[in-house]
Amino acid sequence: MSQPLRGRVALVAGATRGAGRGIAVELGAAGAIVYVTGRSTRARRSDYDRPETVEDTADLVTAAGGHGIAVPTDHLDPAQVRALVDRIADEQGRLDVLVNDIWGGEHLFAWDSPVWEHDLDDGLRLLRLAVDTHAITSHHALPLLLRRPGGLVVEMTDGTDAYNRENYRVSFFYDLAKTSVIRMAFALGRELGPRGATALALTPGWLRSEMMLDTFGVREDNWRDALDRVPHFAISETPHYVGRAVAALAADPDVVRWNGQSLDSGSLARTYGFTDLDGSRPDAWRYLVEVQDADKPADVTGYR
Repeated sequence: MSQPLRGRVALVAGATRGAGRGIAVELGAAGAIVYVTGRSTRARRSDYDRPETVEDTADLVTAAGGHGIAVPTDHLDPAQVRALVDRIADEQGRLDVLVNDIWGGEHLFAWDSPVWEHDLDDGLRLLRLAVDTHAITSHHALPLLLRRPGGLVVEMTDGTDAYNRENYRVSFFYDLAKTSVIRMAFALGRELGPRGATALALTPGWLRSEMMLDTFGVREDNWRDALDRVPHFAISETPHYVGRAVAALAADPDVVRWNGQSLDSGSLARTYGFTDLDGSRPDAWRYLVEVQDADKPADVTGYR
């Protein structure tokens, strides 16, 4: 199996589950050494109180063909992040890919709740988890990434710049968080580009994460059973799909062409030729605009 990232070092911050786990595993499948972080460990669960752990993710990275290294880290704690980066520097002497996927806000937002009705503490906590963590991690990790030319920073978010600019996303706090990350990638692109590195924002489509599958009462092997209740779920994708997008970006010698841009897994699949695990290419954001938001019946023909 081709491993174009063999010898490269990646940090996937927020890799316990969901997109972060899928990205870490696919970077591993491409041969990378992948440091994976999160707050959920085999010894202690985070406030999510879910079974997935950073150690499990590291094992999956290694099983995929890479080298997974779990480092439990709270990315709101600058000292912990500094220690993480110091460890990578001591052990590897380099950092080639930084994926900022820290989130942790699933239980902190209320749908269609205006700012004056939304719980303020939850909203401010959400912003800290979604924005401060990324800034803290970039502050400490980018000097190491810039030691060599060609580094890549991927800011993970929900929605493209074009979609989020025209659409209200869930609530004031959620909307602000996801749009801020896109702007963060733009700003980093301006700062990193002249120094030989690339930064971009990336969104998956409708992600079949562990939490989403649980919400619909299905598993990955029978996820289509949820379509009777949620027909548009037919456009959904596995976390490996956006993971393959990151692996393709990291292996692209001309990745600088994407500097500062907002990208999505579906459009990158067409560019780089990768597929989801089932061999399809879901194009969720185009589907969302042309089918779901247009109040048309669910039909993924031509969209995956």
